[in-house]
Amino acid sequence: MRSILLLITILSIMSIPVVAQQTKDNRWDFDSLDGWVYAHQDDNPNNQTGIEDCKLRIYTRAGSVDRKKVRTLDKIYTTGRYTWRVYISDMGIGDQASIGAWVYHDDEHEIDFEIGYGKKEVRDQLKAQSDDLVAYMTTQANPFQSTPVLLKKGWHTFEIDLTLVEGKYLVQWIINNVVVSSVQQTYGTEYPFFIYCSVENLKFIGDHISSKENYALYDYVKYVFHD
Repeated sequence: MRSILLLITILSIMSIPVVAQQTKDNRWDFDSLDGWVYAHQDDNPNNQTGIEDCKLRIYTRAGSVDRKKVRTLDKIYTTGRYTWRVYISDMGIGDQASIGAWVYHDDEHEIDFEIGYGKKEVRDQLKAQSDDLVAYMTTQANPFQSTPVLLKKGWHTFEIDLTLVEGKYLVQWIINNVVVSSVQQTYGTEYPFFIYCSVENLKFIGDHISSKENYALYDYVKYVFHD
């Protein structure tokens, strides 16, 4: 009888889903790509990522549909402050190219910064000047929300802060220490994330295929756990 009860207990424990969760702070200064893997999403075999002067450089080619990215090895990150220090380059006028700083579980559980030139109608709505770029802050679902703001080229600090309200993620997007947007999600730590850096030629963020090589530099990425 004891053996049967023990077996039932073990099977019950095994049936409980276990969510891996990062509980320590982490920082990557990109003197190497240790802890990161290449994760492109295109048919171009060229690895257009690399370390230059202790910075991660990612680029896409003119006239291409390149989607180049790197991500953390582990999908274990949940509540916390995610920080990317990024150089936003002088993007081609009207180019469909996006510089990304984001976290990802799957296509319905994804939280992003995506920065590019922006479509003409969006730039007109925001009253963009010639040297302005557009930064989108987006949750892909649960619920969907996408907020664009203007941004100049150069170095910027992008942060996504995830806390819990009644067990669900409250998302805040922070640019250069200023909270710019927020949204309450309908899910929580049962959906842990990878952390991503990317440059991708995406149709939504411009009016035509890229006219030039577009790139970003990542000085560091940092994660600070919220208990």
